[in-house]
Amino acid sequence: MRRWATAVAAALALALLVSACGGGGGDEQTAQTLGVEWGEPENPLIPGNTTEQNGGDAVDALFSGLVKYDVDTGQPRNEVADAITTTDNRTFTIRIKPGWTFHDGTPVTSQSFVDSWNWTAAGPNAAGAQSFMEKIDGYDEVSTEAPTAPAMRGLRVVDPQTFTVTLKAPFTIFPVTLGYSAYYPMPQKFFTDRAGYEAAPVGNGEFRFASRTPNQNLTLVRNDQYAGQDKPQIQRLEFRVYSELPTAYDDVVSGNLDHVRAIPSEALAGNRWRTDLGAGARQKEGLVTDSLGVPLYDPRFANPALRQAISMAIDRRTIVDQIFGGVYTPATGYATSAAQGYVPNQCGELCTFNPQRAQQLLAQAGGFQGPLTLTANSDGGHDPYMQAVANSIRQTLGIDVRYAPVPSFSEQRRLANAQGFTGLFRAGWQGDYPDIETFLTQLYRTGASSNDYGYSNPAVDAALAAADQAPTVAAADQGYAAAERLVLNDMPSIPLWSRPIIYGNGARVAQAEQSPLNRQDTSTYRLNPQG
Repeated sequence: MRRWATAVAAALALALLVSACGGGGGDEQTAQTLGVEWGEPENPLIPGNTTEQNGGDAVDALFSGLVKYDVDTGQPRNEVADAITTTDNRTFTIRIKPGWTFHDGTPVTSQSFVDSWNWTAAGPNAAGAQSFMEKIDGYDEVSTEAPTAPAMRGLRVVDPQTFTVTLKAPFTIFPVTLGYSAYYPMPQKFFTDRAGYEAAPVGNGEFRFASRTPNQNLTLVRNDQYAGQDKPQIQRLEFRVYSELPTAYDDVVSGNLDHVRAIPSEALAGNRWRTDLGAGARQKEGLVTDSLGVPLYDPRFANPALRQAISMAIDRRTIVDQIFGGVYTPATGYATSAAQGYVPNQCGELCTFNPQRAQQLLAQAGGFQGPLTLTANSDGGHDPYMQAVANSIRQTLGIDVRYAPVPSFSEQRRLANAQGFTGLFRAGWQGDYPDIETFLTQLYRTGASSNDYGYSNPAVDAALAAADQAPTVAAADQGYAAAERLVLNDMPSIPLWSRPIIYGNGARVAQAEQSPLNRQDTSTYRLNPQG
């Protein structure tokens, strides 16, 4: 689960940006360094405890998983895995390729994966990605605060290159999910010297840790012993902390930064970003959505008719055209068209701007005891469109609606984790793998790790479980689509729009791509020859 938080950072970083810029000359080391806009991660760089974009981008550069997603199509192919086989979609035999090592020279073995997954599942570790292990047999015994077993019985090491995974029940798309960072292997250093690992993470990926200054930057260097198919091309990679996305964008345009992971809304208007960046303006279909989360733990939002009224009061098309220059696509469901199993217009009239019907539903729900607040983190560049959404709801329903931003993504997550929202909240989502299921299970199943709404519907839980156990991927995706329709009728979150993957490269960059999953593909990073 990658919560999308654009340009999350501490303000003090701004004073360092110009002097630390990637463009404009300097010594040889600077000339061989590609600078990427970034934000301070929520947690230390541990794959099983990284569930947001900033930490995820760094973890993806440091680690490689069993599966890698294609930079253009998003489709999975084996990476560390040599083969993933099953006869029943419940027990999987995973054979890993020889020759893989961690950055400290120790081998990547089947035990590296089993130990990593068991750590993530263990309740006392409170790992953010814990729920990704919940389908493995024995998870229930290890996932509580007081585990009754030392490890999941569904994981068994056969030999250094082979392990088996037995799930509680069949999960047809399990191999597709294994490129997500929760499933990365971990070195022994993590288990024997946790503090040392957190200070200098050790992975098995394209880049090795070099240095980090919190709230300023993270520097990685090329791993020349990388065993993967796609070798890194640049010598050094620097993730630079910015507190405002427009500042990072301006630095790319002026040559003081090389890559910006998103484009601010003010640059999208009138397609200015394409003029500014020329060939460096990049766009592709993606798996990223924005919605308004509803705090169902607040009894004022208990009536589905109220939630539906709010949805139908939002003029998505006008906001997309005016704020995003028509680049985004108004939502017609929770999934995007880039996901396998996507079905168009799942939301029907509930995601269609209809003032008269919205007012009828509000009256049916008994009105709303206001004010209705909308919250997002200002450091992510969300203020313009959140204010526009608030205005649309206010003008359509005639109720007191206020946009009440918080300063940072970390504050937004603190409120989410504490169930502290008193109104609707911006919820960005980035698919973890290219299947419709990634937009459903982790968000809407009862007790799921990213279910920030407090939503629970036994019929939805049953529909998702049935889809998991379908005999084929196609049948599974049909089941997930049916579950999506059930959730949309309840509307625990209000879909706004899907966004393509849009990003920008500076003049020094020959290539730097992001995948449909909005993940940095650092193997594509190349600088133009120095003149």
